[in-house]
Amino acid sequence: MPEVLTFDAVVVGAGPAGAAAALALARAGRSVVLVERGPFPGAKNVYGGVVYGRVLDDIVPNWWEEVPVERWVVRRSTMMMTGTQSLSVDFRTDAWGSAPYNGMTTLRSHFDAWLAGKATGAGARLVASTVATGLVRDGAGRVVGVRTDRDGAELHAPVVIACDGVNSFLAKEAGLLPRAEASHHTLGVKEVLDLPHGAINERFGVQDHEGVDMEILGCTREIPGGGFLYTNADTVSIGVVVSLPQLAASGVRPEELVADLKAHPTIAPLLRGSSLREYAAHLIPEGGYDTMPALASDGMLVAGDAGAMTLAAGLWLEGVNFAIGSGYAAGRAADRALAAGDCSARGLASYRTDLESQFVLADHKRLRKAPSLVLSDRVQQRYPGLLCDLAEGMFTVTNPTPKAGGLKLTRAAAARYGVSLRQLATDTVRGLRIFG
Repeated sequence: MPEVLTFDAVVVGAGPAGAAAALALARAGRSVVLVERGPFPGAKNVYGGVVYGRVLDDIVPNWWEEVPVERWVVRRSTMMMTGTQSLSVDFRTDAWGSAPYNGMTTLRSHFDAWLAGKATGAGARLVASTVATGLVRDGAGRVVGVRTDRDGAELHAPVVIACDGVNSFLAKEAGLLPRAEASHHTLGVKEVLDLPHGAINERFGVQDHEGVDMEILGCTREIPGGGFLYTNADTVSIGVVVSLPQLAASGVRPEELVADLKAHPTIAPLLRGSSLREYAAHLIPEGGYDTMPALASDGMLVAGDAGAMTLAAGLWLEGVNFAIGSGYAAGRAADRALAAGDCSARGLASYRTDLESQFVLADHKRLRKAPSLVLSDRVQQRYPGLLCDLAEGMFTVTNPTPKAGGLKLTRAAAARYGVSLRQLATDTVRGLRIFG
């Protein structure tokens, strides 16, 4: 007979969502086991990106005094580019460079281990190098635990919280996550490049622990998507996020797109002399609010990427904060259900109610139409060139010919890219309604 261990709750996946769920349950005095397939939390992540820590304020007070930060983001740049041009809206503020801070670059291998350490410090039990191979159900079909690859050992509990990532096998087995639609996912491909701390400071115009977040449109050829560049302490993370169906249809390998971005005349000088440290690819759920699965069933909750909780809305590209917020809410909902003695879907329903009342689902719901606009043909393929040409026309000195007016330049740039002024106005109004 396989070994059976019993807990109040089983959390699968020790990423930000799982660690936050286990932390909430442990603080409530529940016996909780946190199952992680890697040898330690964060072991399988080579992610270097931006984490927005405001969600941690009430979970880990003064978190900024101990979090494994690379740099505090004080510059945020949104860039449009063509093969030879770039146009940026660049914002910098000293307010983001001091407590309580706004965003930080961090390495997930460090960040995940830190947050999971908070959970184990509160009393959660971490079981690493262990795969949850399937669900355990009772005679009525309710989820009551998981099977593992440790000689078939089972972990039983009245509630299981699936935080096992974008392609959650547990959520699929539970019937909560439908068959994956490629159109609702993107592929993120990233390189981490070694670059001396001083060189980063000089080239990006920062100092000490200050960092830069650059989001880029127009760098993925004919494939819908975008690029990014983040500064770490002594490395730079650069990569692209692209639509899966269009990537497959294009015949282009994703590393070719990263190479294009690195070679762009705006980006290449920033990376001069750098060397490759890591390369990674990761599937990202970007369908938004309308593609989210059911989040609860009898004996089970879903959080983080497993619940498609990544906000990809053009101006806002966030994931870790939504994972933490949803995971912590899942842990608290599980505690309430345990206290009431009802871990059915109805007993766990307070989870979604909580998410709807806070930023996790409120932001997703408000921006539910953003993906269709951001990934549209005009925004992806026409507007980067149109705006770059417009800027070039405005700043080009044409002596002895008089300067052209803004409307004339706009008409000319729009015509070159097959966009009517009516379409431009319509998309502008649509964007204001979505993001306003």
